[in-house]
Amino acid sequence: MKLFTGLVFCSLVLGASGLLSFLGEAARGTWDMLRAYHDMREANYIGADKYFHARGNYDAAQRGPGGAWAAKVISDGRENFQRFTDRFSFGGSGRGAEDSRADQAANEWGRSGKDPNHFRPHGLPDKY
Repeated sequence: MKLFTGLVFCSLVLGASGLLSFLGEAARGTWDMLRAYHDMREANYIGADKYFHARGNYDAAQRGPGGAWAAKVISDGRENFQRFTDRFSFGGSGRGAEDSRADQAANEWGRSGKDPNHFRPHGLPDKY
């Protein structure tokens, strides 16, 4: 009985530590996504959008499964929110379904661990 109780207790502790690890990765991945968004806004560089999408997702996914999950949730939420608001604003955001698909491809590229520099435009300052 003591062995069984000990095994159950160890399973609960290990499960809780796994959950805490996942949540920590998700929090750090969220920060990576916010940092990429901030850098994109700061750079204000034409043609760099896909690079920052890929970089944010790449950095977040490098944190582990929690970071990859956070990157997917944030990326999908951002694109879905943009699509929703475009329906109700006059003229939309100037984007469109094709641009949204390209953004999502860059997101997936980064999350899969591929080099985000594939999307880096020529002339973007090294700071980014």
